[in-house]
Amino acid sequence: MEPWAESQSEKPRGESELQEEQRLQQEGPRRISDLLQKLLSEGTTASYNSSSEARMVEIAENFQRQYSHLFPERRPLLMCPENENGIKKFVSTTLRPTAVEHPELYHWKGCASVVADLLSLKPLESPVNLPRQLFAPSTVLQSQSATCFEAATLLCSLLIGADYEAYCVSGYASREMCECDQTEQECPPMDTGEKDMMQEPQQNKYRLKPKKKLQSRYLVQQEMKKKNKESAQKGEEPPVDTLRGLRVHCWVLVFSGSRDIEENFFIDPLSGNSHSTDDEHFLGIESMWDNYNYYVNMQECCKDCSEVKYDLEDLKRWEPVLAGVTCKKKLKDKVLKRKEIRFLGKLNSEQEVELGPKAFQMPKPWSSCISISKKNLEHRYPGGKKVTFYRKAKLERFGLYLQSDGLLTRLTTYKDLSCTEVELVKEWYQGRTDFLDHREFNKILHVTTEHFLPGRSFHLLFHRYSDAEHKMEFNSSARADGLLRRVLTKSDMTEMFEGRFDYLHYRRISFSIPDGLSDVQHIPLKIYQSLIFVSKQKVEERFHRNPNLPLSDDVAKRVFLMDERKIQLTYHMEYFAAIPSKRVLIKPLPATESRRAEDFTSANIQTLQVDPSVKPPSRIVLYLVLQDLVKGEIAAAEHAKVSRNEFRDILQSREEEEKNLQLIFSPWTYAGAALAHKHQKQKLKTAEQQDWQLEHVDDYLVPHLVNLEFPETLSATDVENLVAKCVQEFKENRKGVANFLKEHHKKLLQELREKQRWYQQNQGLLNKEEVEKFHDYCSDKTLVMKVVQRRLDRYVEETSQKVAAFREQLLKSPWLSLQTLS
Repeated sequence: MEPWAESQSEKPRGESELQEEQRLQQEGPRRISDLLQKLLSEGTTASYNSSSEARMVEIAENFQRQYSHLFPERRPLLMCPENENGIKKFVSTTLRPTAVEHPELYHWKGCASVVADLLSLKPLESPVNLPRQLFAPSTVLQSQSATCFEAATLLCSLLIGADYEAYCVSGYASREMCECDQTEQECPPMDTGEKDMMQEPQQNKYRLKPKKKLQSRYLVQQEMKKKNKESAQKGEEPPVDTLRGLRVHCWVLVFSGSRDIEENFFIDPLSGNSHSTDDEHFLGIESMWDNYNYYVNMQECCKDCSEVKYDLEDLKRWEPVLAGVTCKKKLKDKVLKRKEIRFLGKLNSEQEVELGPKAFQMPKPWSSCISISKKNLEHRYPGGKKVTFYRKAKLERFGLYLQSDGLLTRLTTYKDLSCTEVELVKEWYQGRTDFLDHREFNKILHVTTEHFLPGRSFHLLFHRYSDAEHKMEFNSSARADGLLRRVLTKSDMTEMFEGRFDYLHYRRISFSIPDGLSDVQHIPLKIYQSLIFVSKQKVEERFHRNPNLPLSDDVAKRVFLMDERKIQLTYHMEYFAAIPSKRVLIKPLPATESRRAEDFTSANIQTLQVDPSVKPPSRIVLYLVLQDLVKGEIAAAEHAKVSRNEFRDILQSREEEEKNLQLIFSPWTYAGAALAHKHQKQKLKTAEQQDWQLEHVDDYLVPHLVNLEFPETLSATDVENLVAKCVQEFKENRKGVANFLKEHHKKLLQELREKQRWYQQNQGLLNKEEVEKFHDYCSDKTLVMKVVQRRLDRYVEETSQKVAAFREQLLKSPWLSLQTLS
């Protein structure tokens, strides 16, 4: 079997070609111009074969006959299937290398993921026979349904367009691979955020290689045998495939050397997953092709592809259909060499020998250019939804903005293989007004976990709740109080802080819940209004080390015992000590009608001083300390009240957000751009309506005249009343924008005052940089307030002018001028 070179392809033309040429010469240039116009209008040769394509089909059929004669035991090759118009096309010409403009498709992972998401599997007519048809990639994208051969053709076209050395591979695979059945595989880990394919971390070639993880092969084999035995006992062993090794399949091979690819690997176009070339699911290779040539595998691969060598220039292992076009790299070198010689001058005999005979080149692709729109990438899946089943898991994916709640992905895990008992449900969202990013429902523990993006109210980032507790996490850097975490249980509320100027990092408030309440989640909000403040029993606060104070005065923990009227102080531990210093202060009883107030005596003081060199403070000093601690106790009670109200407000806001959920459409998406265009049209329509209102003042008068049954005459008082009513309606129509600007200005002023109040409280603890940040914040906020106020003043001024113009138009109306009494 000899490859086809140009010397073999230059044979006498057939009678049909000569007759066609004579007919064209007889019909003249008009017929030729009509054909050219038809070619330009269609843009492709999908409905016919050009002369080069017809010759390529002849070469392929001749190659197929020689191949069947020399290897009768081997199955036929997929070389010239019919396209959607019933025309035979060589498979290499069906590939249409295309560089798509979307950044997601610049990397092979993005290409594989997009192709797997856009297409649904169309099974072959027979699982053991090659398909009779192979549609163009553009046609496949329109229908979003493809066989494995069509999906591989589309993926290979995108990879070649992205400058990868990729080939379509025709061979045999397992049942799971051919049917895209992933029920025996574990579900891949889901990412909570999107990864940019263009920002992959670059590997440093000079970094130290990690140590190999040593493990016993014997122990691994024993563990596998144990798992297989348990699976067989439970009936989890998959049924035996009677067609194993006979099922035809098509996938993509990516060669190393292009785009920093270090090793050859396979890509399954149906799932988008990558596999090593020795994967057990790929059972054999018959042929492979790209847009330059077609290669037949001459190596034995009875069991799998692990022993296959992919050196396409080795003619003993790979038989090309076209001679002289052995690979893409060699063709590029020849083209560059010919261009260089053509630029310098004519070829000499040595250069002609070096370049070799000019080979028959593969015809250009016949299919139209691949076009993937932004809308297709957003809707993504056929019908806007795609469901994939894994081992004890179901993965549902939805198109962007197609679900009313912004749902993008839902992963459901089950306890059993039959997928009847739900264990865990995870959901990922995008574009929600409540900034919810993903949520998790644990059906066994009855725990719900919510994760939020930065920017929502109260700066909430995390919320987990169950029958036993509520746990919330916040963006501490964005909060004035530095709150990092809050945990509410049946008996206490714990808060953790970060970056505070008073070095507080922990507060725990203990309280009692009425006997009628069983769990935290179902406590009525009205009870929370008085629960923590009235029923609190103990408040514990912890502080970080203050370097400005000596250890003997730096409090590490203080505990307010409300019922016992005690305050316990624990100081930071000395470097030489095994236990910290402690002090207990007992508050004297206040005065009542029957007795006078108690004195602060030594009985009210209990001290454990570790460092004997420290002079104990006097009773007066401790009394002043006690007064400050009483103020701290009152402040702790106020903080408990604020925390209680904030907890209640968060729960109420979450209920309202779930009831009145809306989506935020990004203007950089197809749906967002369409919505922005719609809003712009609505805005122009509103402006036209306002101008129309000024021009059509009679529409304001007619409803009032209808109520008066169109009287023949009107007094001056009646006219004034009608005009006043119409002007009032006109003002009401313009109040919406003014009210919005007023509320926005009020909100900005409130935020500025809160920041100034915080500055007054912490002024002595701020450094120079923080003071500058405060002044910058105040100046920016003031500037925004001035802009809002100017817009409000301008709108009010325009409103007064338009109201005056509207009043003049009313008085000029013929309805009033004809019916008014003189």
